Order: sequence, then structure tokens, then C-alpha cells
Amino acid sequence: QVQLVESGGGLVQAGGSLRLSCAASGSRFIFNNMAWYRQVPGKQRELVADISNDGTTVYADSMAGRFTISRDNPKNTVYLQMSSLKPEDTAVYSCFALRVLGIGRRSEYWGQGTQVTVSS
Repeated sequence: QVQLVESGGGLVQAGGSLRLSCAASGSRFIFNNMAWYRQVPGKQRELVADISNDGTTVYADSMAGRFTISRDNPKNTVYLQMSSLKPEDTAVYSCFALRVLGIGRRSEYWGQGTQVTVSS
């Protein structure tokens, strides 16, 4: 059974940096896409960044230039380097992995989430 386990969250001052990691266990395949999402209580979950297995990246506009997503395919791990953090970046950050099985068939996996708190 595939499990995604995040680490690296915590409390940081505004302007600081954090690096999140998400390691997938129980998987012998390389995910098509891995991504980070975040959610603030009372708001919808939003995409932070996505990376495909060929390294193509997509960022939410508000994170572009401050956050960097990367992945290590042999380790089935995705990272999120966050810099110049702002109090509005405070959220629960969750890891996501996608495996495309065929036309119209896909498997999605979520981590349990890690809290990131940015103090002003």
C-alpha cells in the first residue's frame, strides 16, 4: 500500500526558509506527477507546485520565485524549498502523487499534511 509521509514543517519567522520533504513508501513505480498543496482552515485547498516525472514544473502565481519544487525519482521523494516566507503562507501543506494507469484511469495518493506557521 502506497503511503506518502511529509516532514520538514514547523514554525519560522517571516522572511525565513523551510524545506518540506515527502517520501513515498510501498511503491515500485514512478509517479507521473507529484505536487504540494496547502490549505488554511475555512478555505479551499490550493495547488502550490507540481512536478512531472520529466521535471516539468508548475507553480501557483503567488509562490513562483519563492518556492522551488524538485523530486528524486529513485527515492520516490518530492521536495518543496520555501524561501521569503510570509505570514500568509501559514497553512497545512500536503503532498500529492498521481499515477496514470490508462485512459480515464488514475490513482491518487495524499499525505497526512504538515503544518507550516510563519510568524510576523
